[in-house]
Amino acid sequence: MKNILFLLLCLSASAVFGKGNSREDACWISTPEAGADAPNTWIAFRRDFQIRKVPHQALAAIAADTKYWLWINGELAVFEGGLKRGPNPRDTYYDTVDLAPYLKPGENRIAILLWHFGKDGFSHRNSGRAGLFFRMDTGNGSWGSDATWLCRIHPAYGTADGPAPNYRLAESNIRFDARLDLDGWQTAGTNALDGFLPAQEIGRWGDAPWNNLVERPIPQWKDFGIKKTVFERRPGGPVDTIVVPLPYNMQMTPLFTLNDPVGGRSVGIATDHTVAGGTDNLWAEYLTRRGVQEYESLGWLNGERLLLTVPRGVEVLSVGYRETGYDATAEGTFVCSDDFYNRFWKKALRTLYVNMRDNYFDCPDRERAQWWGDVVSLMGESFYTYSTSAHALMGKAIRELVGWQRPDGVLFSPIPGSFKDELPGQMLASVGYYGFWNYYMNTGDRAMIEAVYPAVKKYLSLWTTDDTGLTELRTGGWTWGDWGDNRDLRLIMAGWHCLALDGAARMADLLGSPDDAVVYRQTLERVKEGFNRCWNGYAYRHASYQGETDDRVQALAVIAGIADRSKYDRVLSLFKTQFHASPYMEKYVMEALFVMGEGKYALERTRKRFSEMVDDPNHTTLFEGWGIGERGFGGGTTNHAWSGGAQTVIARHLCGIAPLEPGYGTFLIEPHPASFTSASISVPTVRGMIRSSFEDAPDGFTLNISVPAGTTAIVRLPGTNDTAVAVNGKTPSARQREAAESWRRDGYTSFALAPGAYVITTKGI
Repeated sequence: MKNILFLLLCLSASAVFGKGNSREDACWISTPEAGADAPNTWIAFRRDFQIRKVPHQALAAIAADTKYWLWINGELAVFEGGLKRGPNPRDTYYDTVDLAPYLKPGENRIAILLWHFGKDGFSHRNSGRAGLFFRMDTGNGSWGSDATWLCRIHPAYGTADGPAPNYRLAESNIRFDARLDLDGWQTAGTNALDGFLPAQEIGRWGDAPWNNLVERPIPQWKDFGIKKTVFERRPGGPVDTIVVPLPYNMQMTPLFTLNDPVGGRSVGIATDHTVAGGTDNLWAEYLTRRGVQEYESLGWLNGERLLLTVPRGVEVLSVGYRETGYDATAEGTFVCSDDFYNRFWKKALRTLYVNMRDNYFDCPDRERAQWWGDVVSLMGESFYTYSTSAHALMGKAIRELVGWQRPDGVLFSPIPGSFKDELPGQMLASVGYYGFWNYYMNTGDRAMIEAVYPAVKKYLSLWTTDDTGLTELRTGGWTWGDWGDNRDLRLIMAGWHCLALDGAARMADLLGSPDDAVVYRQTLERVKEGFNRCWNGYAYRHASYQGETDDRVQALAVIAGIADRSKYDRVLSLFKTQFHASPYMEKYVMEALFVMGEGKYALERTRKRFSEMVDDPNHTTLFEGWGIGERGFGGGTTNHAWSGGAQTVIARHLCGIAPLEPGYGTFLIEPHPASFTSASISVPTVRGMIRSSFEDAPDGFTLNISVPAGTTAIVRLPGTNDTAVAVNGKTPSARQREAAESWRRDGYTSFALAPGAYVITTKGI
């Protein structure tokens, strides 16, 4: 009877596609086997169907807890689909994928391998259930996952022996026993699928524990293809080490071809980042079978070198890797006359990319967690470096931050995941001028501001001031402030509070909430007054603070508009003697120096502070702290993208490119060469590519710019209107000067340029 039932199910699985079901009729499915919901469980799903004609489009909605790989007719259609949970503490993402390119007339065979994380991490909320939801619509019919699917726990997958990854990671160390592999399961006929059972229907669209399904807001990963590479085998007794140099720190899945005449021997799969950042991170294990075999370890790792531990007697025939990552391209470019900053830019660009995937994260090895202090920096860098496809990752981060807001109004990160504590300073940075508002200015996405403003208003209502007007200290779950010592926390928080109030007031203006804007600006002025009461004639210091003068505080006072020009000389002196900021906050020190007109010293100080990581020949990325290991902070990771913040300052203040209106309809070009004699930059924007280059020579200054279609460039150059300025060989017209009137700045020559290419020359600047 059991065999007859199985045969009927197989026949049903090959039924002509077309009658199908609706999205609501498709089911969440899993295997009925015991242990399906355990951590690090892998489940194989199969379904065969027939179509008479290949449609132009066959959109599939696919949700998985947690990740999946999909083949159609043996061809890989999706490599690591799915996103970690979730958009809020309850709900789950789903993918939309067009499968038409993989279909053929007649019989089609679909195979899905599902990886259930089964545990929480700093970037994932565990649902407690393994599950798959699938529904495909061809335009002539639809077809969904149900009990006609066949599935089983993949017996070759398990958890590797040895140190488990630290608690921040939701992923487990993968063990694959090739002797238990299901050879050909993706393409075999259903009658040859040994051990496969009818799937168990465990829920419908919208059912717990996955609840509402939210469409994936970011693209599928960019697959750079499989690359074979050279390797070195280093003898080590009974186990040798295969060392595979990678071209740079990357997200990749390793693969190799082996020959083992015995079988059952363990091959370790790691990178030079498996133990890094002060913790045990991810690695994998492969158990050989007899003969020649090829394997790709599907859980991505990162590093500069791939390391395989291989028993003597196991021949390594080839080694390779598949690099994957967020689908964005480094369209922005930068080169200058200072080789240090060329090398800095290159490392910062690589560090940024290796920290983009399901979300922006602080590091790709220790945590993969979306800390929002990092996100603010990474968004700023991305706007000047990566294609506008990166904006979707920013939007996802913003929606998640407010989606996880607590009922009491508290915002916290990293999210999604198991972390629950508020870091007050990071939250203020997120909702303010450098966070949400900077996103709006670069994208023009008004709908996003409409969506998040209520959460911003609710959060800022939690912040109060004392009788001096200064911001009261919210301790939150972790009153962090920054890595390092000598943190004047009252004033650090007050500085971020000012920037948050500034951003909120701008949002209120945009959304037509003038009463809110008035309240924010009144509070802002009160906090500024309280902050300025902490000026002692030499520095900003809170009365309760006993440490060395905090350079972070002085920087926030400048960029938030608290410190007036009369204090700049004293602040500059402090920046030349106090070096307490971590690489995270050093960006704001550098920016403050440019605001003060001290660009040359800004470059000098940044070079001094970052030289160790920029000059390091063994790392293609920048560090979390100023050194590695004990000389770093927080475990000392060597791939922390917040250290690339100087990219933003160079682009925004030295090259002088910034949006003046949301979405770059009108934008600024105001170069301040500092110690550079030349620089060239291209900036990808929602309106097109902006290009600018300059040469600063003793006899004059030359600026070449390209203004995209549909935009206006406001060019500001230091000097009075009497300064000799030529645009394409002619003096700027009265009309060009008048068009720039609303953006005029004292002491600068200002004029507006329509789309096109220009050569601007000046004398005496």
